[in-house]
Amino acid sequence: MVKALISKTGGAALVAAAMLLAGCGGKDDNATYVDQPVDVLYNRALDDLGRQEYKAAAKEFEEVDRQHPYSVWATKAQVMAAFTYYQSNKYDEALIALDRFIQLHPGHKDIPYAFYLKALCYYEQISDVGRDQLMTQKALDALAEVVKRFPDSPYARDSRLKVELTIDHLAGKEMDIGRYYQRQQQYIGAINRYRVVIERYQTTTHVPEALHRLVECYLALGVKSEAKEAAAVLGHNFPGSDWYADSYFLLTGEDYRFDEK
Repeated sequence: MVKALISKTGGAALVAAAMLLAGCGGKDDNATYVDQPVDVLYNRALDDLGRQEYKAAAKEFEEVDRQHPYSVWATKAQVMAAFTYYQSNKYDEALIALDRFIQLHPGHKDIPYAFYLKALCYYEQISDVGRDQLMTQKALDALAEVVKRFPDSPYARDSRLKVELTIDHLAGKEMDIGRYYQRQQQYIGAINRYRVVIERYQTTTHVPEALHRLVECYLALGVKSEAKEAAAVLGHNFPGSDWYADSYFLLTGEDYRFDEK
């Protein structure tokens, strides 16, 4: 997973679209930034957003907040500015806008969405397992906060799904490091990484391979009893997996997959 696993045309955009509809009013094509009615400023920003002119739209939403700071429109514009930055991949700007909104309006009805959009800003920046996973951890923490704070919100279900995907990605990072250590014949370091996957990320897709890699490492160290124990756990929990078949072959010299044919 080099970038996010969900398109920006998904849940976040749908929620934003609902907010757009709620805020629409009249339109003045001759409007300028200076001393304009709040509805004119806001709707011009919506028009630019619709044309994917994100830079102009963000500035116009911020102008709504600047010129009419105590209006209902200003509060909407703060969220929409953050959404616009998110759409244009300006995640740092989006996070600044969202943090400001959350601080100023902790009881607002759109607070669940603000927390969700903040989590997406981190989620979109998840890199492949060969790189640093700071953003992955931040995404996990932010998504978990959405689930914890707003379990009944429209964003909880998608957040729960992304939590699982993010955890799987973190497990993948541990596997990547473990394989590196194993290739370097640093078996103790590899074993430690594989055990992290098994103990901390036990619901992920990486566990069967981690158990098999333990078998390989223990055999390389000459600790056959530990290798047998890891293989037994693998066979008990994933009896039909190719990883178990590989471990069985390493320990017995028999390939039962061939026998079945």
